[in-house]
Amino acid sequence: MERSVERFEEDLNLIVNRLCSGESERVCQQIFRLRDKLILLYRRNAVKINHSIMEIVCAKYLILGGYYVDLEYALNGLSCDIYALKGLGSLIVEVETGYVPPEHAVDPITYCKARVTSKITRYSGYAEKFALATPPYYTLWFPSALAKPPRYRTPSEIREIKALCDLYYSNPPVSIEEIKNARLHAIYIIDVDRGVVRETDPNTYLERMYEICEW
Repeated sequence: MERSVERFEEDLNLIVNRLCSGESERVCQQIFRLRDKLILLYRRNAVKINHSIMEIVCAKYLILGGYYVDLEYALNGLSCDIYALKGLGSLIVEVETGYVPPEHAVDPITYCKARVTSKITRYSGYAEKFALATPPYYTLWFPSALAKPPRYRTPSEIREIKALCDLYYSNPPVSIEEIKNARLHAIYIIDVDRGVVRETDPNTYLERMYEICEW
């Protein structure tokens, strides 16, 4: 266990040093604060290295954008990956690494689509804005209806989203109200190797995804 913690700290510090290179003391102090929290959580076996590194890279992007950032933030019985505040506005970001558990080896696309969809519907009501973050080597799958403003979501689209979420999430189930009001505002593409983040809007992301995956 001690060696595992040591390796976690080494890898995290490697990324933190890259992220802090050339940045102000204010930015670095905020990154160090988040690093220290992740190390404490790892000691409790509450986080994983790949996910944590993506979180802290995305956190720096938000810090530079003027946000105060917290990681693994508890809210109303849930724990969101990134919770950020700027002025009176709040932002939640959920990080998707693309991991598929062995029990879903025969239905990975459906499972991942349901997982991402359920995150959008469950979490987006707890902040003014909601975003997903993912590495460039993983494709997010989610219903195009969730990229629309809620008022343009049709009853049939809501039923389809409900049916998808209910395949895997029933305790508690995603509610119709959550689906009606859910909103996805942005997608962050996280390049860990270079320590940079590119932001895109959900509709643009879906268009490019469909171009690549025409089937």
